[in-house]
Amino acid sequence: MTTTTTPMIVNALGQLDNPNAPRSADAAAELNQSSAQLTIDARTLADAHASGLTAVNITLGYTMGDLPPYEHTLHELDVWDTIIRDNAADFTSIRSVADLHRAREEGRIGIIYGFQNAVAVGEDTGRIATFADRGVRVVQLTYNQANHIGDGSMAAENRGLTDFGRNVVEALNDHHLMVDLSHSGERTCLEAARTSRTPVSINHTGCRALADLPRNKTDEELRLVASRGGFVGIYFMPFLNVSGHASAADVVEHIDHAVNVCGEDHVGIGTDGTITSIDDLDSYRTHLAEHVALRRAAGVGAAGERSDTLPFVLDLRGVDQFRELIRLLEARGYGSSRIEKIMGSNFVDYAERVWAP
Repeated sequence: MTTTTTPMIVNALGQLDNPNAPRSADAAAELNQSSAQLTIDARTLADAHASGLTAVNITLGYTMGDLPPYEHTLHELDVWDTIIRDNAADFTSIRSVADLHRAREEGRIGIIYGFQNAVAVGEDTGRIATFADRGVRVVQLTYNQANHIGDGSMAAENRGLTDFGRNVVEALNDHHLMVDLSHSGERTCLEAARTSRTPVSINHTGCRALADLPRNKTDEELRLVASRGGFVGIYFMPFLNVSGHASAADVVEHIDHAVNVCGEDHVGIGTDGTITSIDDLDSYRTHLAEHVALRRAAGVGAAGERSDTLPFVLDLRGVDQFRELIRLLEARGYGSSRIEKIMGSNFVDYAERVWAP
C-alpha cells in the first residue's frame, strides 16, 4: 500500500464538527455539549471527505449531568436524524454492514449512532428496542463513573455488572446492538465480555501495559474481548502517555501492542476526536482549562486529565490524520493487508458478527 491509496476507514468513535465555529468553540467549555451545538458546515463536510473517512460512530444522547437521560437521548436522535436529512448528499445512516459498503461506494460519510452511557435505558430494558428502531447500533454501558448497570473506570469500588446490567447486556444481544466496554471498570469489562452471547467491543481505549491509567485496558481485558470475536479501537488521546502529552508515535505503539495481544483481526481505531483541526490552540487551551475543571467538579473526569492535556494527539489530527497513521504503520513494517484491517475492515467484520440477525 502506498500513502496515496486510502483503504476503507471506519472510526469506531469520533465526532463531526467544526470546532472553530463560534457555537462549537463556546460549547467546548461546557460540561455537556449537545448535538444541537455541533457545527456541520462546509468545512466540516469538506474535511470529512478529504480525510478519506468512510464511517464514524458518533456519540449522541445522555452521557453525564442533570439532563433527563431518556428524554434528552430521544431529542438527540431527532437532532441527528435532521442533520443527516439536511446533508443527504454527504451523510448516510448506518444500520447494517451493507450500509457501510454502500456509503463507501456512494462517496458519502456513514453515520453510526452510538451512546457513551446506557443510563437512558432507565429501569426498562424495553427501551433498547426503541433505541434499536431509531437506528442506534452501539451502546457503551458506562461512562467514567458508576451507574445502575456497572462501574466506570473511575469508580473506586471496581464492582462488576449489576443484576440489571446483565439484563441490559442480554437485551442488547437480543437486538443485535454492539456492547461497548470503553470507559468501563475492569471487573465490569471482564464480566460483560463473559456474559454477552455475542462479541463485545472496546471502541476507544489504550493499553494499560504501556500507560498505567484507568481509561486504558489491561492485557487480560483486551485478550478476553478478542478471544470472543470482539473489537478493540485505539484512541488518539492523552491517556496513551502517562505524561499526558501523547504523540503519533504513542498511537502506533498502542496499536502494535494491541495487535500483539489481540491478534491483527481484532484491532482498529476509535480516535475520540474530530477531523477538522482547531486553528487557535491558545484560545482553545483557555476553554479546555474551564472544561477540565467542570468535569473534575462534577466527578466525571478521568485520571490523566489536566488543564494542559489536549484531548487529541497534536501531531495526528486534521484531514491527514488517517493517511499519516497509515504512513507510520508502513514505516513500522505493517503490510497493506494488516493496515486495511486496522483502518476499517476489522470493524466491518466485527459489525457483521453483531449486527447481522
